[in-house]
Amino acid sequence: MEEQFGQPQRQSSVGILIMFINTLQKWLRALGPVVLIYFIRFKDLDKVYLILGVLVFLVLIAGIASLKYKNFTFYLDIDNKEFVIQEGILNKTKTIIQLDKIQQVNINQSFIQRLINVYEINVDTAGSAEKEGQIKAITHLLALALKARLLEKENNEVVENEGIFNVETIQEKTAEESFIKISFLSLLKVGITSNYVKTFSLILAFFITIYENTKNILSESDFEVQNQNIDSFFEQSTFIIPIVLVMLCLILIINLIRVIFKYFDYKIVKQNGSLLLSFGLLSTKSTIIKSDKVQLVTITSNYFQKKMNILELKIKQATSGEKQEKKAFIEIPGCNKEEKDAILALLYNTIPEKGLALKPNYRKLVFSIFLSIVLPFSGYMAFAYYIEPQFFQYFIGAVCYVLFVGTILVFGFRNNRLFITNDFIIKQSGAWDIDNTIVETGKIQAITTSQLFWHKRANIGSVTIHTAGGNLSFQLGNFSTIKDYVNLWLYKIEVSNSNWM
Repeated sequence: MEEQFGQPQRQSSVGILIMFINTLQKWLRALGPVVLIYFIRFKDLDKVYLILGVLVFLVLIAGIASLKYKNFTFYLDIDNKEFVIQEGILNKTKTIIQLDKIQQVNINQSFIQRLINVYEINVDTAGSAEKEGQIKAITHLLALALKARLLEKENNEVVENEGIFNVETIQEKTAEESFIKISFLSLLKVGITSNYVKTFSLILAFFITIYENTKNILSESDFEVQNQNIDSFFEQSTFIIPIVLVMLCLILIINLIRVIFKYFDYKIVKQNGSLLLSFGLLSTKSTIIKSDKVQLVTITSNYFQKKMNILELKIKQATSGEKQEKKAFIEIPGCNKEEKDAILALLYNTIPEKGLALKPNYRKLVFSIFLSIVLPFSGYMAFAYYIEPQFFQYFIGAVCYVLFVGTILVFGFRNNRLFITNDFIIKQSGAWDIDNTIVETGKIQAITTSQLFWHKRANIGSVTIHTAGGNLSFQLGNFSTIKDYVNLWLYKIEVSNSNWM
């Protein structure tokens, strides 16, 4: 089978259905308030005109989708080494992406795309917050071949014949080597040992919203007795334990569902010296990690995960801005120590070790306690004493806050370290979930140091390491040691020829 990528290509024949669904979704979002009004007044509307209106609307959407499908083409400009996408109905656009600037190519498949057996390709560079190129409906064989072509390090290595691109040859060149498969048991372990705080916050907000809405509804009606009963019911101390148990169960269940749906059948294979990741239950995703493009690697684990011999890896390539940094992480959940070492060895050709350890000065802990405990607790006491004495009945809650936050700050201070070797910098942080973020010294873009005038006598200061994938900051460490290593890192930046973009 041969695909002429050198000539304009259209999407799969069922791509018009994907275009229809996407166009319908966009119009429904845009017309959301109007649709809501018609839904509320449904009983008062003339059903005949309503059905005719809906039919006309769907015909209009179908016409727009058909034109979008017809005008959407893509091809490879082999002479200029560019990937070109043309699209649009009235305002036609032409997107040109240089092959050597492509940062990442993802092959995704949503639930609807899975039903009609097509895939989606997203082409991304580090120069924009959005996806530069997107093909919504393409066969799997063609998607793999196009992805391999777009990510070729040397264009002259690809089999070319006057614009003809041989799919079978590319499949032989990019033969996959089995590497790591995250088991279902590992995903279960990750599900019950991660994201406690985030899930708890969401559940708590949900329960508070339900409680307040229920009170408002009852207060607006004639059932004030029921309203008082609700308040007394929630104030009973015997109700606290069941609520806590329900919250814990919900946290575990939600985490399990999230992890299983997102990372089901997680496979990692070697492909041309890179890592090819594929995962997902209803919506599948396939992405590639090129070792020379990796900016930051974060290894995360907590007490329970250490006991179960699992951890989480987050790999970040170049991003286009601070808003995209959190979304740019490529997560690998449920690895054991041996799998983690194998991944690091492939990405760095060695396993980074922790070297010289820089510790923050005790002033960092004192300042954190002042901001997070002393100020809030003093404000609470002043408000309760001078303005609203009834707030003293929540004094036990305030004490619990002090103990909880104080414990987090102490453990966070104890775990806060900056480890330095000749080739790597490792930032360790966290109170419960301990993060170890690795950056190669050759991937550093810029370095910022700062020292407040009252810290000069104590010889402490801060450093921020800037990379294309984000920043690493370490505060109130030994400033003389920091400056010595900054000079070394700056020298390495000057003499480095590494291709990190």
